[in-house]
Amino acid sequence: MDYYIQKTYYKTASLISNSCKAIALLAGQTAEVAMLAFEYGKNLGLAFQLIDDVLDFTGTSASLGKGSLSDIQQGIVTAPILFAMEEFPQLHAIVYQGFDNPENIEIALEYLGKSHGIQRTRELAMKHANLAAAAIDSLPESNDENVIRSRRALVDLTQRVITRNK
Repeated sequence: MDYYIQKTYYKTASLISNSCKAIALLAGQTAEVAMLAFEYGKNLGLAFQLIDDVLDFTGTSASLGKGSLSDIQQGIVTAPILFAMEEFPQLHAIVYQGFDNPENIEIALEYLGKSHGIQRTRELAMKHANLAAAAIDSLPESNDENVIRSRRALVDLTQRVITRNK
């Protein structure tokens, strides 16, 4: 799972985290604030991608704007399958064989359905969303209404990311 999180950071969260950090630095904020902005973006990006992985299995093609099951059909193993593999070690052999054979996809989906893979992925996304919100809550106090409103919007965004359905 560590490798998956690292890959996900580089795929999705690095853009968000470094953008947040750059904005803080360009706005003249301290190194501490820039680091909190980076942590916010990193965890928001990870939560976003984890939910994206869940939606690949639970969403419809119409709601996603892409085919559901597109990751597994392309041979991409994401968090729900990785968690299912922890519960069902026999799934390793199927994943190793790849998903060119539609029967392997069906078998993997069967194991996923019996596992807690989707639930554990949602829980991990929630953990990262909470870490993102905590980074915002750790910013220095401010009485400025615009700052307070902006922080509230950033925290609200963490919840929108984990409750989205497309």
